[in-house]
Amino acid sequence: MAAATPSPTPPGSLKRIVAASLIGTTIEWYDFFLYGSAAALVFNKLFFPESDPLVGTLLSFLTYAVGFAARPLGALVFGHYGDRLGRKKLLVLSLLLTGGATFAIGLLPTHATVGSAAPVLLTVLRLVQGFALGGEWGGAVLLVSEHGDAKRRGFWASWPQTGAPAGQLLATGVLSALTALLSEAAFASWGWRIPFLLSGVLVIVGLWIRLSVDESPVFKAALAAAEERKAVVGQVEKMPLVAVLRHHWRDVLVAMGARMAENISYYVITAFILVYATTQVGLSKQTALNAVLIGSAVHFAVIPLWGALSDRLGRRPVYLIGAIGVGAWMFPFFALIDRGTFGSLLLAVTVGLVLHGAMYAPQAAFFSEMFATRMRYSGASIGAQFSSVAAGAPAPLIATALLADYGNSTPIALYVIAAALLTVVAIACAKETRDRDLGEIEERTPADAKVGADA
Repeated sequence: MAAATPSPTPPGSLKRIVAASLIGTTIEWYDFFLYGSAAALVFNKLFFPESDPLVGTLLSFLTYAVGFAARPLGALVFGHYGDRLGRKKLLVLSLLLTGGATFAIGLLPTHATVGSAAPVLLTVLRLVQGFALGGEWGGAVLLVSEHGDAKRRGFWASWPQTGAPAGQLLATGVLSALTALLSEAAFASWGWRIPFLLSGVLVIVGLWIRLSVDESPVFKAALAAAEERKAVVGQVEKMPLVAVLRHHWRDVLVAMGARMAENISYYVITAFILVYATTQVGLSKQTALNAVLIGSAVHFAVIPLWGALSDRLGRRPVYLIGAIGVGAWMFPFFALIDRGTFGSLLLAVTVGLVLHGAMYAPQAAFFSEMFATRMRYSGASIGAQFSSVAAGAPAPLIATALLADYGNSTPIALYVIAAALLTVVAIACAKETRDRDLGEIEERTPADAKVGADA
């Protein structure tokens, strides 16, 4: 049976949906990136003080990677219930979990106070962050994708993606301001807690906006169709995970491959760069933070432009521009940073993030268009988040270890280039999805045909 395609959401309502998704993802990415920046700057001293400085940084990034390890579990749980109960309810829960964990990090005792219990508590809260974020992304982009129309889906769905640079911008901006206003001793003593505690205020704002939006009309139509099939022929739906692995396993693999260059390059450019610029090149923390801050602002601005371009050219061509571009940029990227000036560092980060945006912008619509409605939350989340364990999670850790072993940037550049090649292969194997109708129920069965005939 094919359900009637829901009417496009009115422009005013769609903008409210976009705002709700954007603000929520901004808050959650603020929480996530705040941890990453703090891991690079202070957590090594506060939670692993007995280690060598570089080893302490490695251990700090290890707790950072733990958050990624929890994201696949979040994708499974949130995807399952998001496909069964709806997108909106799960998005509210993910916001509460992430914000609560981040606020609690701001209250944590350090190693100097409670000893080895401090990094254990830090790791537990990081797991909660990662679990919630694993379910956040899929729901946020689907809520927008399923409210919009096919002609501009790439543009509208790219706006929740801007939550990543917006969150990075907010986190880096707060940290940059604090490091500029406070002495290094004051920041290490209590100043680092302020941005974590601010998360509580941001969550209240995000909840107020998210609770005001409606459930996806495409999901409502698919749910009604599933209930009709059950009532007429007694057909019970398979679990979303089972259905995804049966009908969309190729799409899951494509999504995982597509994420490799996007995820790895992003964390090298925004998280590892704080280590490389300060320890290898000798630039100040403030200089490195300012470069990421400005680069994130440009990143925010170009993502909707890349999304709109994907509506004209297709998802695959724009994604390939980003993957090939990031791979080609890596050697110039490090060469510019090694010059040791703020201008060269800013140029390296900004160009890298612009090219990253060509992958990140169409990703929301691209992944949404791969899967059927009643398994879309699961499929998009699994494809996106399972790859993060092999991509974003170890990226700063691997880059830091390569720097420690080789003392230069060449192996790090080759690492990102290898990821770019994997992504190019994945996108080459994918089908173009730009013109797909999200309101269509793809998996027809004999029972579907009987229901359609009876209707």
